[in-house]
Amino acid sequence: MRTERNLTRLDRVFARLDREPERPAGLDVPRMSRHRIVLFSATLAFYLAIVVAVLTTSWLVRFDWQVMFFRPYQQWPEIHAFLDYWVVLGQRGPTAVMVAAWLGWRSWRQHTIRPLLTFGAALLLLNVTVGAAKIGMGRLGPHYATTIGANEMWLGGDIFPSGHTANAVVTWGILAYMASTPRTRRYLSALSAVVSLSVGLTTVYLGTHWLSDVFLGWAAGLLVLLALPWVEPLLTRVEGWIFDLRELWRSRRAGAAVPTPAAPVPAMVPQPATAQADEPPHREPVGAARPARAPAYLAPGPHTPRSERSPVTPAGSRRPPHAERASRAATSPRPVAGG
Repeated sequence: MRTERNLTRLDRVFARLDREPERPAGLDVPRMSRHRIVLFSATLAFYLAIVVAVLTTSWLVRFDWQVMFFRPYQQWPEIHAFLDYWVVLGQRGPTAVMVAAWLGWRSWRQHTIRPLLTFGAALLLLNVTVGAAKIGMGRLGPHYATTIGANEMWLGGDIFPSGHTANAVVTWGILAYMASTPRTRRYLSALSAVVSLSVGLTTVYLGTHWLSDVFLGWAAGLLVLLALPWVEPLLTRVEGWIFDLRELWRSRRAGAAVPTPAAPVPAMVPQPATAQADEPPHREPVGAARPARAPAYLAPGPHTPRSERSPVTPAGSRRPPHAERASRAATSPRPVAGG
């Protein structure tokens, strides 16, 4: 009786790391559902509320100054060294490299470049929206504030909203967005939420951002993630165009590698000369006798080529006969034997 070996947990992990034989037929592409539209609208309203609260120098600005004067980095200095490294999880360069490596493996395993295209589109939306807001509102940070209690807007700064916080939301949230199963999506969503919240609060601890900057950064990153389903049709067309270019390049490369066989040259067969159309045909007179032809000598047996014939040595001398030698031999005196 033949039994199959039970796979261990490690065997199942390595089996999931192997490349699939072909692209999966039912890849889950998120759609802009009604639930997602409601979340997008609520997040946009929260974003606008934070901006209005800062522009009007409301209680939120006063709370920003209270947190800044509290100086958390002086209250808990023992975690300062650790948080200096932890805040790197919100920097765009290192996190983009790590997430791109993971999504690149996903693309190789599933024979699709959609994960990388989605990540690139998310980073592009993040840079455009957050960068425009930073430059447009120009708010100064806590270390460069000039007037106590002011909102520090339109002074040439670039910290509102927090780029670290928004980048953490998008970079780690894209893993949950690209998850293949609902269970994995829930786990990755919780993980990305914890990382983005902790990175935002770390910037407040270090004194590089106001608390309102962090609130707006969370909203800006979440808006980018919620808007990605609107970009999916464009990404599908771009992926098809890239694959068409790849197939065209492969076909041209295969055609250049295989030489085209030369056309066979037809053998030159001599054709009999035809009589000119204006010349009268030559006719023999009736009754004229034709000369008899000598019978052709045909060697017995099958014809063999010259290279296969056995050499034959002639019996006599190869020198041609001379008439003078023959006459001298006939007239030369010969001694007569006497008796």
